Amino acid sequence: MRPELTQAADLLRRNTPEAVEEAIGLLQNTVYSFSMKVCGHPEDAEDTMQEVLFRSIAHLSKIQDPQALAVWLYTVTRNRCWRMRRKGADASRQAYSLDELMPDDAELGRLLADATQSPEGTVLHAEQAHMLHQAVLRIPAPLRLVLVLHDMEELNTEQVATILGLQPGTVRVRLHRARLAVRKEMSRILDGVPAEKESAKAPRKRSRSEKEGRPPECRELFANLSDYMDGRIEAPTCDQMRKHIEACPACVAFLRDLRTAIDRCRSLDIPCDSAVAPRLRAILTQEYLRMLGMPTV
Repeated sequence: MRPELTQAADLLRRNTPEAVEEAIGLLQNTVYSFSMKVCGHPEDAEDTMQEVLFRSIAHLSKIQDPQALAVWLYTVTRNRCWRMRRKGADASRQAYSLDELMPDDAELGRLLADATQSPEGTVLHAEQAHMLHQAVLRIPAPLRLVLVLHDMEELNTEQVATILGLQPGTVRVRLHRARLAVRKEMSRILDGVPAEKESAKAPRKRSRSEKEGRPPECRELFANLSDYMDGRIEAPTCDQMRKHIEACPACVAFLRDLRTAIDRCRSLDIPCDSAVAPRLRAILTQEYLRMLGMPTV
């Protein structure tokens, strides 16, 4: 969970005008950033932020637990984003198969040739953040929501399942595909492949030789990489996977590239426009203090 939400809950418990204003500022950035990652349009994100926070005022003083605050806030924001999302912001692709996401020999060859640095490393930070955001917006919305909530907003599997009304196992499956998909889309962006060009044609079917070209251990590893990286594999199986990785340069290169993509996701933040935030924060602070019967600033 984002530390800003824990800090906001602590500030709200102080019940001072200064603490309330700071807490609302933290909530503003959280809601706006999440909305931008999911929908991609500043106007929609600003509208969502305003509506969600105005609706939240009456509930904030009743929520003492930061975990409960996070689940409630993201659930409300997710529902609002879902109503507001535009067709242009939604990925045209509806699904990815694991075979499609698994790198072919050519891609593995490129990764092995540059094993010390992933392709993203050659891009400036500001460009990198923009391109990553575009890659996130390219993947199907059900996968995108899980990726944003888990890897960007730092919620655990059970919290994401509660917010989205899914089983934890379903969240894990979608998270793995989302991570693989955003890595794949980032690679396509770096290669200059437009989203509309890729989505206009049917996914390329791999030949039998391509599907069977990698050893079975590679394919099994590929299907369980997220659980392996997140420490959710039982010790005997984890040891077997580790031994295979250490002996397989292709798996080492791909795992490094996937870790880089996940780290990029975890570091992406899109703060609220500094010209918009202060005005709304002042209004919300006044309303919150008035509701509590406290003197306004």
